[in-house]
Amino acid sequence: MAAPFDLERHDTDILIIGTGGAGLFAALHAQQAAPQGTKITIAVKGLIGKCGCTRMVQGGYNVALGGGDSVERHFMDTIVGGKWLPNQDMAWRLCEQAVVRIRELENEIGCFFDRNPDGTLHQKAFAGQTADRTVHKGDLTGIEIISRLMEQVLARPVEKLQEHRAVGLIPSKDGSSLAGVLFIDMRTGALRLVRAKTVLMATGGGPTMYKYHTPSGDKTMDGLAMALRAGLPLRDMEMVQFHPTGLLAGEDTRMTGTVLEEGLRGAGGQLLNSYGHRFMFDYDAKGERATRDVVSRGIYAEMRKNNTSKNGGVYISMAHLGPENVRQKFKGMVKRCADSGFDLAAGQVEVVPTAHYFMGGIVVDTDTHTEMEGLYVAGEDAGGAHGSNRLGGNGVANSTVYGGIAGDVMGRDIRKMARLRDPDEAVLQTEIERVVYPFTKSPGNIQELRNELQNTMWDNVGVMRTAAGMTRAARRILEIRSELMNVGVAGGSRAFNLTWHDWLNVSSLCDISEVITKAGLERENSRGAHYREDFPESGSLEGSYFTLARKRDEELQMSREQVQFTIVQPGHSILSTEEPATLVRAAE
Repeated sequence: MAAPFDLERHDTDILIIGTGGAGLFAALHAQQAAPQGTKITIAVKGLIGKCGCTRMVQGGYNVALGGGDSVERHFMDTIVGGKWLPNQDMAWRLCEQAVVRIRELENEIGCFFDRNPDGTLHQKAFAGQTADRTVHKGDLTGIEIISRLMEQVLARPVEKLQEHRAVGLIPSKDGSSLAGVLFIDMRTGALRLVRAKTVLMATGGGPTMYKYHTPSGDKTMDGLAMALRAGLPLRDMEMVQFHPTGLLAGEDTRMTGTVLEEGLRGAGGQLLNSYGHRFMFDYDAKGERATRDVVSRGIYAEMRKNNTSKNGGVYISMAHLGPENVRQKFKGMVKRCADSGFDLAAGQVEVVPTAHYFMGGIVVDTDTHTEMEGLYVAGEDAGGAHGSNRLGGNGVANSTVYGGIAGDVMGRDIRKMARLRDPDEAVLQTEIERVVYPFTKSPGNIQELRNELQNTMWDNVGVMRTAAGMTRAARRILEIRSELMNVGVAGGSRAFNLTWHDWLNVSSLCDISEVITKAGLERENSRGAHYREDFPESGSLEGSYFTLARKRDEELQMSREQVQFTIVQPGHSILSTEEPATLVRAAE
């Protein structure tokens, strides 16, 4: 029996969980908006500026800056790309505020983006868009953004809880609001309850329950798992985006799954099968510049035909664009490929669809409020802005736009909150018992269970899906969960006990994998990232619905809710008649 866990208690005013683009922007905006003397705390599973998904962004930041582009065009691309499932008010605010935020990134945060000879921001082509609107810093845009945000936050009087893993949302005594968050201090293994008047969940997504995935292995959907246990509604949970071109370097390296960004195909990169055939035009008239879901399915189809590369994927070729040109434009990816034995500039690189981004998330409004008073959500944890498919370049824009909004709103709302809330001690005790449970069981092979989950999800709830496959997956996920409950962690030091955290990782992944699977069964049509081979039609656009998942009394309940076309109806466009007719036709 493990030694008892003591609980430390800590108070703050504004608590921000996560230090990606959403979390760091929220901290800066909250400090400006909140009353003087407000205590702001940021907590992160790793180290500030050194973890999270914003840092991994290669491609860039979508923003309409004129030159034939407009907020309206950006909005229509987002709606059409999301197959009419986005929350239109959220999508509009994203596109509109991106213009404000990119100037803030440059002029206040200090980001340096690539420019044209005339001094204007350079914007490159990304798939699924009708304008070249992606602002970037070479192919290392995320590092530029997160590094400058980190410098700004570290220079301010913000309390920093680094290497603190959030493990539970603790409601108030009456259950009407959020009292605080339970953490593990990973450095010591201690449990810490942090009470706060307002809490932002910006933990990011990270669909690492798939065999091929882009995020680091410590990204395990903890935020959504906490929200699920707290009874909050989750929408669009079947919508897992597979990036078409994840590096495929073999089974024995973590480099496999790493993204080779959208700009390669936007610049003219070609996808080839084992026979050297440029196959994407067999599947879509836009070829390699089709949206991510379409290209992923094209690659997956070639894989099922065994038209594959050495490691079982396909090839991307850039050599026809000129090796020196490729080396200059895509320095980061050329080096990354070279480290894995590939010559991106002059040869061919093996790629495979890789689980990349999660369009689903917690139901929020355009001010980041949830139905639980005191809890706000921004970034990849929030559902609604992207619908069934996220356009490349909209991810980091979404995080920074809504992170800033969350900071402003929390700073404003806290003025109405006189005191901290007392936690529901029964829920707190239940969450503590869940967290320390692994110490009551004998050690076992946790990694084997994670591998089994990844294979199950890739084979049955991946790029292409059927009812039979998802039913099989749902059954196997429950079996893996049961097996996990019989596997424990050795006693001894709890400080940086990575086996303990591996157990918690698999637990979160099992929770969210079940929701993904059951949401996939609930959607009996094909939209964006969700493709049902047994229901290949998209269904009526006018009758579009999104799925809702909620846990009540330990039972996962699924339902549907109609999409509200608050700005534009299917078959129509908000663009003027002077705009290209191709986009209007795409909206039909």
